[in-house]
Amino acid sequence: MALVHWLKRHLVVIAGLLTLAYLLLPNVVVTVFSFNSPVGRFNYEWQEFSTDAWRDPCGVSGLCGSLSLSLRIAVLATLGATALGTAIAFALVRYRFRARGAVNALIFLPMAMPEVVMAASLLTLFLNMGARLGFWTVLIAHIMFCLSFVVTAVKARVMSMDPSLEQAAQDLYAGPFQTFLRVTLPIAAPGIAAGALLAFALSFDDFIITNFNAGSTVTFPMFVWGSAQRGTPVQINVVGTAMFVVAVLSVLAATVVGNRRRKQGA
Repeated sequence: MALVHWLKRHLVVIAGLLTLAYLLLPNVVVTVFSFNSPVGRFNYEWQEFSTDAWRDPCGVSGLCGSLSLSLRIAVLATLGATALGTAIAFALVRYRFRARGAVNALIFLPMAMPEVVMAASLLTLFLNMGARLGFWTVLIAHIMFCLSFVVTAVKARVMSMDPSLEQAAQDLYAGPFQTFLRVTLPIAAPGIAAGALLAFALSFDDFIITNFNAGSTVTFPMFVWGSAQRGTPVQINVVGTAMFVVAVLSVLAATVVGNRRRKQGA
């Protein structure tokens, strides 16, 4: 009975830990096999421990080039989508205009639309415009599908903002630009940051839309897909592990900074 009572009290915690373990299991497998020394082309069975791939992560031709390209596209797409998405979110929340409801619906449409449909539509658009498929078509496509996610994140934050804070700044003779820079922007910053991080992750990880509109350009997800047809090199696991570690450290650093700020504010 004591065990049953204990399980009932900690059921939510146990379920959360099991879910977290389930989500992290693929990352653990990728990390473990980044230290593998496979026999043959495929890195699917454990053979022996080796750090050769970690010592030479760019040992596979084209890997680091595609990784660099994906990072550049992701950064530029994040900047473009964040700037446009933030402006759109403020406009949708703060202003009343004709077709506002239709704009809201159109903004959310890319999130509900299957990626393959959007990819084919963008490809048709680029071909009809006579655009040459490559870096710029991929960048434009990424900004377009990341935009909806940025608008959603920023809009939620802007809707929760207290307008009396901006009114107080204006009462203290702050101009519109000063009010936005010192009051509005800092309050909206968490939503903007969340949208930017989401846009970066989506852009870097995208394969379907990129594959349709890339032409001869090869991004990292496309390189991984192509490598899987011939044999997955261990260096792909190394890059995946390194990115996972960077992401976890970034989240932990943000959590620590946030906790310190809350303690200082208290």
